Amino acid sequence: MRRAALVTGGNRGIGLETCRALAAQGLEVVLTARDKRLGEQAVAELTRSGVKGVRFEWMDVANDASVLDCSQRLADAGIDIDVLVNNAGNYPAGSLLEAKGVVALEEALKINLWGACWCCQEFVPDMVERGYGRVVNVSSGYGSFGEGLEGPPAYSISKAALNALTVKLAQEVRGDVKVNSVCPGWVRTRMGGAGADLAPEDAVGTIVWLATLPKDGPNGGFFRDRLPLPW
Repeated sequence: MRRAALVTGGNRGIGLETCRALAAQGLEVVLTARDKRLGEQAVAELTRSGVKGVRFEWMDVANDASVLDCSQRLADAGIDIDVLVNNAGNYPAGSLLEAKGVVALEEALKINLWGACWCCQEFVPDMVERGYGRVVNVSSGYGSFGEGLEGPPAYSISKAALNALTVKLAQEVRGDVKVNSVCPGWVRTRMGGAGADLAPEDAVGTIVWLATLPKDGPNGGFFRDRLPLPW
C-alpha cells in the first residue's frame, strides 16, 4: 500500500527537499503552500527533475479555515494522509519589550504553533483510527530550554511551544502513530541565510527518518542528526 505524506510550506527550502526525498521513498506527496503560484511552480520543478507522485494543494496554515478546506478536498479525492510534516514557519525578529516584538510573537505563534496544531487536529485523528501515522514537527534548537533558547524571542518561544505540542500529542495518540520534533540544523534557506552550514538537500535526512519510522521507532522525542536533543 502506497502511503501519502503532506508537507506544509513545501514550495521552497527544507519543505521542497522533504517533498523530493519522501517521493523518492515511494510516498505519494501532497505539497502545500499559501502561495498558489509558487506551490504550482514547485511541483512543476519537481516533475521536470523526474520526481513523480507529488501534487499541490493550497493551504495557509495560519488560517484554520484554510486547513479545514484542504483536509476536505483531500478527503473528497480519496487521499488519506499517513505522514504529516509540519514544516511551514516564520522567523521574526524584535524585542519582546517593543510593540513590534509583540506583533512578531503573535505571528510566530499563529504559524509555528497554531498552524501545526490545526493540521494535527485535521489529520491525526484519522491516523489513529487507521492505526498508522507519522507526525514530524520541524522545530529548532532555538526552541530548546536545554540549549538556552538562543535566538529571536518570538521564534524561540514559538518553537518551544511546538516542542510542547509534540510531547502532549505523543501522549494522546495510540497504535502505530508517532509524533516527534526535529531540528534540521542551520540550513541555507531564505530563513537561514546564505552563510548557513547545510544545503537544504543535506538537511532533510532526519525528517525523512522520522517520517518513515518503523513500528519500534521513537515517539515524543526531539532529534538532530537522528540523535536526541534536550527539550
